[in-house]
Amino acid sequence: MSMIKKSMQAYMAENSSLKYIFFGGKGGVGKTVMAGTAALWEAQQGKRTLLASTNPVHSLSSLLDQNVFGKPTQVEGVPNLWAYEIDTHDTIEKSKREIREKIEWFLKFAEIKTKAEEFVESATMNPSFEESAMFENMIDLMFDDEYDVYVFDTAPTANARRLLGMSSVYSMWVNKMVQSREEAMSLKDILSYSKKKKEKDPLMEYLLNLRERMAHAKELLTDKTLTSFFFVTLPEALPIAVITRFIGWFHEFNIPVGGVVVNMQIDKNSVKDTSPDFVKNRVAMQDEYMKKIESEFDDRVRAVLPLFETEVRGVDMLKRAADLLFA
Repeated sequence: MSMIKKSMQAYMAENSSLKYIFFGGKGGVGKTVMAGTAALWEAQQGKRTLLASTNPVHSLSSLLDQNVFGKPTQVEGVPNLWAYEIDTHDTIEKSKREIREKIEWFLKFAEIKTKAEEFVESATMNPSFEESAMFENMIDLMFDDEYDVYVFDTAPTANARRLLGMSSVYSMWVNKMVQSREEAMSLKDILSYSKKKKEKDPLMEYLLNLRERMAHAKELLTDKTLTSFFFVTLPEALPIAVITRFIGWFHEFNIPVGGVVVNMQIDKNSVKDTSPDFVKNRVAMQDEYMKKIESEFDDRVRAVLPLFETEVRGVDMLKRAADLLFA
């Protein structure tokens, strides 16, 4: 435990105003478990807590042994805790409908004789479309502001960073669009002599609304009194490399990093002379990577959790994990 200079519990005590807590990292490191554990702990502190998964591949229902798909659902046996697997399919269909309306309107406005479908198809077939839809869901939840604390099990790999990075790009893009729309509108006014009253411009409204939402999201996500990202790693090369990259990216975007949680460390005391070589080799390998973690992340390591004898599933196991994460 010597590598931990400031524990998770100490960090949380110092940052008691935190409202949006995220867990990220490579796939398979136990982000969902850590998010569930932290949410359970927050609920035990008497805070109305929502544990939400913005991961297209959901695992909260199996973690909690309870169906939490499609709507915030009270977690059985834990006062103050709700969990919610967002229905990506719904979100995507809704986004497609909205885009179709905007495109149809735009084509009519620009007097272009093309079917909206072709545009909608190309706009929504992009794999990042699903991620943007999930990001929208996430910020909707944040804006609704119905809970004291939100714990997000974020999608694996670079989604979070790309989506947050998008907020600056979105702003620039929307500003450009707004500018060119204004120029186009005034040009249209000059060209059409009829002084009929100004039509509402739904595309413009949508863009302005989008810009506002993005600015607000960015404001929340970069506020270190409200937001903290925790990265989960294993004592292994790949997950360490991934979060090293993540932390660098998050600094670029001024997104507050709360620290690093090391998961699945094999208990050395359980290894005997008679243990299989496979186990001894794993322990030796983990030892090396623990040194790397210490030198790489130094005072950012908040907790080291053991490899449990069974999978972490159900409220009782989460309580066990919470005792260790917030030891």
